[in-house]
Amino acid sequence: MGFTDLLTDAGSAVLNSWVTTRSYITGYAPSQADVAVFKALKSAPAADKYPHAARWYKHIASFEDEFATLPGDASKPYTVYGPDEAAVTLNPAKAPAEAADDDDVDLFGSDDEEEDAEAVRIREERLAAYKAKKEAKPKVTAKSLVTMDVKPWDDETDMAALEAAVRGIDKDGLVWGLSKLVPVGFGIKKLQINLVVEDEKVSVTDLQEEIEGFEDYVQSSDVAAMAKL
Repeated sequence: MGFTDLLTDAGSAVLNSWVTTRSYITGYAPSQADVAVFKALKSAPAADKYPHAARWYKHIASFEDEFATLPGDASKPYTVYGPDEAAVTLNPAKAPAEAADDDDVDLFGSDDEEEDAEAVRIREERLAAYKAKKEAKPKVTAKSLVTMDVKPWDDETDMAALEAAVRGIDKDGLVWGLSKLVPVGFGIKKLQINLVVEDEKVSVTDLQEEIEGFEDYVQSSDVAAMAKL
């Protein structure tokens, strides 16, 4: 079925659920699928109501200058992406005046006619099958490999103490990796350190702010490279 009307609360809720365990609409890198859904939204989802959708929107916005070059079919509408089935009501202004006739059993029953036992049984079986299918889908933990540069104030900064302070940051979903000192000039060296973060648990921006809070050692920090795992 895919996404329907993303301008409604119901549509935003479906998107929020879809990106709860995903960094991208499809796959492990930005693509035309993300571009199509991004453009359909018109504006960022409310972070207080749809935190995962807001996080995804902010991340995709950082690729806006590269939209035209991202892989995928740019001609596909956003409605081809998303969950196979979703209980989403279209925007009433766009809804058809009358529902089309359907010879199949009504999955959600009827307000006008009394349900018979067979219709109830079929409906419950279909709902149970859908729930089982949804629960069986594996959840993928999105992770990023980040290379970060941490710059000291001057050549007299204790780089061992600086690195110890940085590695002292302990978070669920954060793993520190290898590091090295890289000369930047005038006898000054910066700390270049690798780390792996779980995207849902650790914000790289928040991590940088925490590192820059070590004001006795750190002048600034930059993300030198980032790749999805």
